[in-house]
Amino acid sequence: MSGGPPGGGDFDAMYGGSPPWDIGRPQPAFLELAEAGALRGRVLDAGCGTGEHALMAARLGLDATGIDSAPTAIGIAERKAGERGLEARFLVWDALDLGSLEERFDTVLDSGLFHVFDDDDRARYVDSLRSAIPTAGRYFMLCFSDRQPGIWGPRRVTEDEIRASFAMGWRVETIDATTMDVTLEQDGVAAWRAQVTRT
Repeated sequence: MSGGPPGGGDFDAMYGGSPPWDIGRPQPAFLELAEAGALRGRVLDAGCGTGEHALMAARLGLDATGIDSAPTAIGIAERKAGERGLEARFLVWDALDLGSLEERFDTVLDSGLFHVFDDDDRARYVDSLRSAIPTAGRYFMLCFSDRQPGIWGPRRVTEDEIRASFAMGWRVETIDATTMDVTLEQDGVAAWRAQVTRT
């Protein structure tokens, strides 16, 4: 989770410590997808943070790229790849400008990025995804859910907001209620896991 606002200054500073979303392993909701064989082709981890999901894809033998606006997080991800003997590419990049990569990805993973955007940037992000995902490519998102009580943490997302964001040029396959692991809550937080296909 990160990728955040262009420039990523606030997010980068957080990687000087231990951000609550940086759990040091893949999110169980995404690990389940990997173990089920749902990841395929070229994989992009958008807002990769310290790289756990890109490294999960690399461990499966997939061509894996992680992008994040936080240079500190990218440095940590590169170090992890070296320590684990995994081949993955990590780039400091703005998730709102994936078109400038001039690459296409069969699978895009997003753990905790979608929910950091305001309405305008959310629309820009979906356009950005459109430029990077070919027809029949798939986007998997894990985001904070409106079922999560309290006001701390990022903006809550409703199921209807997900469907509205991907109403044109996409097919929403599933939106499942699940949890997202964080360091601040032993049982995790309420989340949505969505699978969306580019049409």
